[in-house]
Amino acid sequence: MRLIRWGLIYVLALFAATVANAENRVALVVGNGAYTRVGALPNPVNDASDIAIALRGLGFTVLLGTDLGHDGMLAKTREFSTLAATSDVALFYYAGHGFQISGTNYLVPTDAAIASPADVPQQTIAMQTVLNAMDSAPGLKLVVLDACRDNPFGAAIADDPTTTDGLARVGTEADFMFVYATQPDNVAYDGTGRNSFFTEAMLSHIYTPGQDISELLINVRRDVLAATGGKQIPWNNSSLTRQFRFDRSPPTASEETLLWQVASNARNDQLMTLYLERYPDGAHRGDVLAFLDSPATRRADIMTDSAAQAKQLWSLARRTRMRPLLEFYLEQYPDGADAAEARLLLSAIPRPEEASAGVLCERLATHPHDATAATAGVEFEMLARNALAAIQACSAAAIQAPELPHYVALLARATAATNDLERAVALYRDAAARSDLRAMVSLAQLYERGIAVEQNFDQALSLYEVAAAGGNHDAQINLAVSLFEGAGVPRDTDRAISLLRQAAAGGSAQGLFNLGVLAQDKIIDTPADALDYFAQAVRFGYTDGYRAGAILLDEGRGVPKDPQRAAELLLRGAAEDDGTIIAALRQDASQWTPATLTEMQRFLNEAGLYAYAIDGISGPNLISALESWRNGGFDPAILDG
Repeated sequence: MRLIRWGLIYVLALFAATVANAENRVALVVGNGAYTRVGALPNPVNDASDIAIALRGLGFTVLLGTDLGHDGMLAKTREFSTLAATSDVALFYYAGHGFQISGTNYLVPTDAAIASPADVPQQTIAMQTVLNAMDSAPGLKLVVLDACRDNPFGAAIADDPTTTDGLARVGTEADFMFVYATQPDNVAYDGTGRNSFFTEAMLSHIYTPGQDISELLINVRRDVLAATGGKQIPWNNSSLTRQFRFDRSPPTASEETLLWQVASNARNDQLMTLYLERYPDGAHRGDVLAFLDSPATRRADIMTDSAAQAKQLWSLARRTRMRPLLEFYLEQYPDGADAAEARLLLSAIPRPEEASAGVLCERLATHPHDATAATAGVEFEMLARNALAAIQACSAAAIQAPELPHYVALLARATAATNDLERAVALYRDAAARSDLRAMVSLAQLYERGIAVEQNFDQALSLYEVAAAGGNHDAQINLAVSLFEGAGVPRDTDRAISLLRQAAAGGSAQGLFNLGVLAQDKIIDTPADALDYFAQAVRFGYTDGYRAGAILLDEGRGVPKDPQRAAELLLRGAAEDDGTIIAALRQDASQWTPATLTEMQRFLNEAGLYAYAIDGISGPNLISALESWRNGGFDPAILDG
């Protein structure tokens, strides 16, 4: 296998997790936006309200405070202290103004009146006050601060040399985790939609089943970095002594595959169309189009007497926070067990016609490698079909949020889709000069290929270097491949590997897969480590990791042969990928050992999809069973059992 530069990203869980015993979970959630003496913030109340809904749905007892004055914040903190004293998990979530003086963080009540630094202790709430309230909690203590906006009091405290932007890093005692919307001493953005970029990312990942909080935060960090073009990078500091999962149910497939499975089982036009809208270039696009082109096989409504279907649909609707899915759930199950929570979630999600220019711009013009849980990204060919609408939305977004050059970068991409390359290059240069990472990578590619600019490998490498240092995974991977191949630069294998490890640590599925390739070839680590890299690549969305891991286990290439695990990976891949595994088996099954094919037949038999000889011989019956498995029959419980 060769190292490769690009990879689609979506979130996937691979292995089952044991459901923990019930925990006593408590949370204080505060959102302050309606400030009386400084600039109001449009999103914190939405952020706090939406996080509170999510936490209640995940078993937390929640104290919610919005637009609290000084006394109100103190009262809520005292109430929280009482709850936390007997909790297994105590969480504090704050959205609003915050700043630091001399390394001390202060949260700002809505009635704060500050004329000089001397007013700060009396007019604000020191972060330490909240930490003191949590000290008595015997279990885990999670502090999440979406509060790193600019100093709201201007000259009143700006002249104090100890006042700096953002919040200061807080030291961790045992079993504390501090999560910041951005790096300490940096400024976070309020967002252009209903929620801040950080809170939107948290809401997009908080319901993922079986996901440890460390992996959740990698996904959040990756989404925020992509949504802001690298201008904002969430950060955390932890001394937790055990794992914590917001959703403790067993891991499942990706949201994309689950939507396909739900739509396929229901045989419903509306859900199929929703799949195409949400994943226009998804792995199951061909399956959906084939379904929509075959009216004889279609049914207009979902079976309302299936408890399993109701549970599956609700789990997906809650996890994705997709308004059409929540509406569909309520249409089918208006009195369902989760109808009340569905209505709460629905009330927090804007209608399509209410979307801001920024949200529309992201939906229409986002690069696929900047995909987030809420925005799939679109390939260039599809963008070209909607280029004018994208240009309008991105132009408006760039005006509304001038501090975010990412919208200029998206405008550049939309402009390029109209073949106005001269204008697109000018826009990319503007965004890159203001530190947008995607613009740097796009410019680097133009310089590499000599498209609309004079070919200049040195300029391309320089842009890749800056973007890689800023955390862009594509830049890190492309630079690593150049260093491996000696393409335009002296070969430097050690640095190339270091860059791949940086990308992998940031949640790059492509970086993880490339490390797996190097490990299986014994260039780094061991083939056993390759299995781990491929499994992690799958969890972050690169489905080729299934097949790569199955090959090692099937052949015993540097690891013990394990036909059962090889079959499990092939079956997961057959359900998740773009049809590659089934096509390869149809064309030539001899590449797999009879033992692995036997295990596949056994699993499919247990799923009720294969009723023929379990003999390790492939043929039409096995292929038919695999297609049924892919098209609605995928059952991870069979594999996990």
